[in-house]
Amino acid sequence: MIEENRVQIDVWSDYVCPFCYLEEPIFEQLRQEYGDTVQVVWRAFELRPDPIPTLDPQGEYLRTTWERAVYPMAKERGVTLRLPPVQPRSRKALEAAEFARDRGCFEAMHHALFRAFFEDGLDLNNTDILLEVGASIGLDRDALRTALEAGQHTERVVSDQSLAHKLNISGVPALLIHQADEPLEKAVLLSGAQPYETVRTVVERVRHKARSLG
Repeated sequence: MIEENRVQIDVWSDYVCPFCYLEEPIFEQLRQEYGDTVQVVWRAFELRPDPIPTLDPQGEYLRTTWERAVYPMAKERGVTLRLPPVQPRSRKALEAAEFARDRGCFEAMHHALFRAFFEDGLDLNNTDILLEVGASIGLDRDALRTALEAGQHTERVVSDQSLAHKLNISGVPALLIHQADEPLEKAVLLSGAQPYETVRTVVERVRHKARSLG
């Protein structure tokens, strides 16, 4: 492939957002069609940072949203998930994912965190649970605990959040699709869980733009 046709998708996401999890099959389809000419870069977005209240796991809002939108989309996309019995804060999970990124296993941790919450209903604000998830993909427990307790990756998570606000991103998932060498300010923004054809159309538009400029 021609280098200038490379496309990057920066995705702001949170591990307590079901629609972020439901966008995973779309990115897998992109990988199958485009290989490494389309790169997905995951970024942190904490939906409900302290002191914003977390949602009531038994509340009407969540049950209605899941019945109306989450479960139908999950069935359509072949994703197994269920409404978790807890609604934790996600800062620690986002920091644990950054810890994994530094050790070259972000993707494995990323998927493991989603599964832990949406398939197993585990509390992602519990350090011991995060250590279990990390150990399941081969991360060192003690090193991860030290990183979480010391807030070694807090600044990176906060930086992603600040950048999102500067780009007028207020919810997740948020996909910014652009040429790999272009600034994010020139990206096309897609908000929410998008179908494959919508994402692919924008990817092709960006690729075409790259070819025409080349």
